Amino acid sequence: MRSPFFGNMEQAQLPGHFALQNPRMLRIHLNGDVLARQGSMVAFQGQMDFDYEGSGSVGRFLKKALTGEGVPTMRVRGQGLLFLAHNADDIHLFYLENETLTVNGANILAWDPHLHTDIQRVQGAGILAGGLFNTTLTGTGWVAITAHGTPVLLDPGRAPTFVDGQSAVCWSGGLQVGVNKTFKVGALIGRGSGEAVQLAFQGQGFVLVQASEGPTVPPHTH
Repeated sequence: MRSPFFGNMEQAQLPGHFALQNPRMLRIHLNGDVLARQGSMVAFQGQMDFDYEGSGSVGRFLKKALTGEGVPTMRVRGQGLLFLAHNADDIHLFYLENETLTVNGANILAWDPHLHTDIQRVQGAGILAGGLFNTTLTGTGWVAITAHGTPVLLDPGRAPTFVDGQSAVCWSGGLQVGVNKTFKVGALIGRGSGEAVQLAFQGQGFVLVQASEGPTVPPHTH
């Protein structure tokens, strides 16, 4: 897997159509099509068409409906320069080489359309542990993800690693992933939602953790 996190992006001869215009804006040299988060286009130069992208099959549609995972997606076709961003979050690039990357759906920005996508439940997460579904991308190609604040890259091979479910941005496909539940019912852990549930990672690979549990919901005003 290639990424600036691993220091191996520059030395590789990779298709160069995904690049960072700046830390919070993705530039895609488009000559064909790409899949992206709906509403993430901030500008483009050239000729492009934007279409809503459905789930692709009844099974995947039901997974999205039942799990709440996945992101409203658009397919962009054409030639030129496409600029994408989301809430001014930092953007990070990965290039998969016949590999799998698991991503929190809320953090996906854009990806090559020939990558295979699926929605999977974290092992050990019961029905009541909502939100513990994630999107997997498999194959060879580009993935752009967003992170709120500067993330940290952790190596679960060094020690068992536990991450708030909303703070885990993405992780490599070879990791063993489960759920860690604390027995302290009143513990304010992570988002302090009362669930006190964290993702547990073991094995050789990495997990990328953002500096926030995600955007907070503003209080209601009356």
